[in-house]
Amino acid sequence: MDRIFVIGDIHGCLDKLETLMNRLDIDNDSDTVVFIGDYIDRGPDSKGVVDFILDLKTKVRHVVCLLGNHEQIFLNYYRHGADADLFYLNGGGATMESYGMIETSGGKKINVPENHLEFFDSLVPYYETDDYVFVHAGIRPGIPMNRQSIEDLTWIRYEFIRYAYDFGKIVIFGHTPMAEPMIEYNKIGIDTGAAYGGELTCVILPDKEIVQV
Repeated sequence: MDRIFVIGDIHGCLDKLETLMNRLDIDNDSDTVVFIGDYIDRGPDSKGVVDFILDLKTKVRHVVCLLGNHEQIFLNYYRHGADADLFYLNGGGATMESYGMIETSGGKKINVPENHLEFFDSLVPYYETDDYVFVHAGIRPGIPMNRQSIEDLTWIRYEFIRYAYDFGKIVIFGHTPMAEPMIEYNKIGIDTGAAYGGELTCVILPDKEIVQV
């Protein structure tokens, strides 16, 4: 049976990502790897994380990369100068240090390679299979997936987490740090606070096997 390897919020922790991926026996042709979003900010090597994932995409046939709220904040800041306080309050300074700065005609700017910008622009708000919905933060109960807002998909917390009813599919999510993975009949949460000294978590579906670093 083809498997799905779902990786939680990385937040610039390249060392944990490399160690975790070395422990996974991914079949490059038949298995799918899903990254739940929040590749950048807080940790020491956001640039290295994106480089790692871009390289992985050249080796593994099925890689899905979801949009996290941190990528959304970053793009708003980088492209429009918007949400500067939000960017810095959410660990954006570490991302700036990782990429470095360059002088432009408009002043200093984060030195983001074009292929990294293409990566950020390519991130999808959610991914579905017959049995699962994969999303960064969660979904608003009672609303079809094609009508969910980007804000909810990347920011929602307890309105989703405390919802005890059937979503129709098991929802796999990150965004809200927890001491241990949350495994319930209707949802699985895999943000275990890698950027705060916690573990980086992968859940392997359909067996719900947990691998952590």
